[in-house]
Amino acid sequence: MSSVRGEFSSRFGFIMAAAGSAVGLGNIWGFPTQTASNGGAAFVLMYLILAFCLAYPALMAELVIGRHGQANAVSSLQKLGNNPVQKKFAFFVGFGGIICAGLILSFYAIVAGWMLSATLEPVATTVGAAGAAQWLSEQSLVRDLSFTLIFVALTISIISKGVENGIEKWSKRLMPALLVILFSLIAYVLTQEGATTGLKAYLVPDFSSLLDPGLLVSALGQAFFSLSLGTSVMIIYGSYISKQENLVSLGAYVTLIDVFIAFVAGLLIIPAMYVAQAQGVEIFSSSGQLLSEDTLVFQVLPALFEGMGGVGVFVGFAFFALMSIAALTSSISMLEAPVSYAVEKFALARTQATWIIGGIIATVSVTIILNFSALFGLVVQLTTQFGQPLLGMLCCIFVGWIWHRKKLLSEIQEGHPEVASSVFWRIWPWYIRFVCPLAIALVFINSL
Repeated sequence: MSSVRGEFSSRFGFIMAAAGSAVGLGNIWGFPTQTASNGGAAFVLMYLILAFCLAYPALMAELVIGRHGQANAVSSLQKLGNNPVQKKFAFFVGFGGIICAGLILSFYAIVAGWMLSATLEPVATTVGAAGAAQWLSEQSLVRDLSFTLIFVALTISIISKGVENGIEKWSKRLMPALLVILFSLIAYVLTQEGATTGLKAYLVPDFSSLLDPGLLVSALGQAFFSLSLGTSVMIIYGSYISKQENLVSLGAYVTLIDVFIAFVAGLLIIPAMYVAQAQGVEIFSSSGQLLSEDTLVFQVLPALFEGMGGVGVFVGFAFFALMSIAALTSSISMLEAPVSYAVEKFALARTQATWIIGGIIATVSVTIILNFSALFGLVVQLTTQFGQPLLGMLCCIFVGWIWHRKKLLSEIQEGHPEVASSVFWRIWPWYIRFVCPLAIALVFINSL
């Protein structure tokens, strides 16, 4: 039975919601393009290692904070503070994460709007609406504003329903749908000419480049960012977990699913790039650098789908529908972070708080669109390159240095009584205290 403030009704519901938050456009597209730009299989191998050596311990820190606090990110962190200075530090970390989540959603909604538009373009082509298809495929102020607002409205409609009837219910539907579409597309692309070359580039590492500093830092950053760390999202989701659940295994499941889908997405995108190359689409420059990294999904893949003939219309629809679903599973978690704070801090009704916060975020999105060249890249850089690493590092410091070890153990023992004798407890406390802050600081310093 859910509590008054809301609670996930099942382990499966939490895993799908948390994995949905982690699995977004960054995993479906960001991970493969990072792979293509950083040594292919060598990057994949280091990403897999670092996801479990860095991302999983940091994820556990945020989940433990949330379940212990049973409140929004700010209140959960402040409960760990022992004096006014620590409580002010807690407010900075928690509220900073909320602001970061809201700003990420403001630019994320724009990109997701492009995905929605690209999903409808093949439909318009199929029904013979040439004018509508052209409007949907060409970037314009009206198109971008329209689909950004539609996407924000979709996100608001899910979050306003609450934890069980909103986040959990739709995550259970969207995540399996995402997997079905993803595997169907992989099965098709792997039958095409050039796919074998792509698979080789993706799966056979060049071990000489494994310790390249640039590759290591990129893999470290991708592993950290892919789990939505540093945005208060996982603290919020942790607060909705029952005290009877085993946090250690739940965190491991979420990490496994996130890494699995990123890896599987690479099985689609990397071979698809080489299939497109075999069909005459230019993917790499003469020096071997990936072309159009930021917009490759809107340039190369439509050309690939067009080269498939009649079936390409349906494949294109399926792919961009997949991207839209991935975007929505992440956006609902980003909106939940500020909404939960508003509901608990100002005693607002959930529906009211959702529409107010959603309206503010939509206003920021519109402002970015109207000043796109000046603001879009700036907001992306401030949040993903500066905000997330810094706030994630501070969360690790909070758990490792401020929270008393015995109290931390007591919290994890709820739902996992034997954890004190486990390998996890022998390693994780000092790991989160020393290794994670140092590694995350490396990502932050590199972003400077």
